[in-house]
Amino acid sequence: MKATAMAHPIQGLVKYHGMRDDIERLPYHDSISVCTAPSHTRTTVEFSMDYEEDVYVVDGEELDGRAYERVEAVVEKARSMSDAAHTVYPVRLESENSFPSNVGLGSSSSGFAAAAMALAEAAELDVSHQEISTIARVGSASAARAVTGAFSQLYTGLNDEDCRSRRIPTDLHEDLKIVVGLVPYHKETEDAHAEAADSHMFQARNAHIHGQIAEMRDALRNDDFDRTFELAERDSLSLAATTMTGPSGWVYWQPATLAIFNRVRELREEEDIPAYFSTDTGATVYVNTTEEYADRVEEAVADCGVSTTIWGVGGPARLLEDDDEHLF
Repeated sequence: MKATAMAHPIQGLVKYHGMRDDIERLPYHDSISVCTAPSHTRTTVEFSMDYEEDVYVVDGEELDGRAYERVEAVVEKARSMSDAAHTVYPVRLESENSFPSNVGLGSSSSGFAAAAMALAEAAELDVSHQEISTIARVGSASAARAVTGAFSQLYTGLNDEDCRSRRIPTDLHEDLKIVVGLVPYHKETEDAHAEAADSHMFQARNAHIHGQIAEMRDALRNDDFDRTFELAERDSLSLAATTMTGPSGWVYWQPATLAIFNRVRELREEEDIPAYFSTDTGATVYVNTTEEYADRVEEAVADCGVSTTIWGVGGPARLLEDDDEHLF
């Protein structure tokens, strides 16, 4: 009836934008990401007749409104897949992030992935990570990839058998270091997804994205660092072009974001350092580089007036053992 799980957030490499189904959160096209560690979300869930109603708490704050509805969708998905009698009881879900949320660091991906993993265990589901990814997906499509971890691809589809996440074999995790330049600018990813199809750039991106996915898969399978992260850098620009040309004209980048872009390009052109910038829907910047140059890249990013940290690659969502500390 009770379980605790942990998942890592994602950095989008070829990002999805827009959904053909807002309830099941079925994206228009495939997407590829890499999980970042040691950043993580830790979530405990418990079904119990002692609770009066479902309660969801994130970073000490009880959820309501749209945030509550999104977690409830994940809970109901797990309930619908379970034969365990206790899942009719109210559930308490409590979650904590080890990193800032709503600044472009993928907190919804790790949050819903950890929730789905814990719910699957508490609801006594005999399912694989790929199947658990379909539970996480109804909270956030990116969360499906956080369930399977490392470098993963979420396939588009119209049902759970097709629209699920799978790992992509590669050894790039051994040398990849991710320098994060934190630009604390609040963003609303869900709003941007809702109006994605209204951008005049949307059809062009959709026509282009399938080739990007094929290129990215091939680069990963061949452990081609420069090709992989050059593609990710270009996709960040493509995503921004689509969000900026929607009805609301979303512009997430801030002066510090652009300063980091320019500094990264200088590192490549003037110092021959393998460094590539990447953003999701937000102002914070990931800079993908190798272990050899991570300290130099972090120094250069910090010169742009932002706080920095260096992350590596995170694995799949996992259950925490009984001797691990629970949230409640």
